[in-house]
Amino acid sequence: MAEEIDVLVDGGEASAGPPLGPALGPTGVNVMDVVEDINEKTEAFEGMQVPVTVNVDDEGGFEVEVGTPPTSALLLEELGEEKGSGEPNRDKVGSLDLDQAIQVSERKRVDLLGKNQKTRTLEVLGTASSLGIEINGKDATRVQDEIKRGRHDDAFEG
Repeated sequence: MAEEIDVLVDGGEASAGPPLGPALGPTGVNVMDVVEDINEKTEAFEGMQVPVTVNVDDEGGFEVEVGTPPTSALLLEELGEEKGSGEPNRDKVGSLDLDQAIQVSERKRVDLLGKNQKTRTLEVLGTASSLGIEINGKDATRVQDEIKRGRHDDAFEG
């Protein structure tokens, strides 16, 4: 019987230990082959938690599917911070350019609900706000309002 295993691993640093090894052990697949494949596919996300799905077939073969890290992790990576603010309405951890937020929305394209880049970026700005990240030196919710009013439409053309 085929099996699907979902785990969260450190980008480029998966190991045969928990959570991966114990989940794969009963499937009969070569755990080290899976670990090597995961590390190769996630090395671009080094230092971030990455969702991974391992599909194991009945003959012991496998396929690794790598998701994208959470939006919060991508924003913090852009900012060069390890964590967001404990009080995002009062304490800000830094500021990103709108272009950086747009880039994050592109990296998360398949996971976001927005139908176009503008609405996906609005989703990313919501996460930025909850982390205490400003956009262009302004509160992220203020930039969301500006985008909804068409003030930054030129950033979404192309």
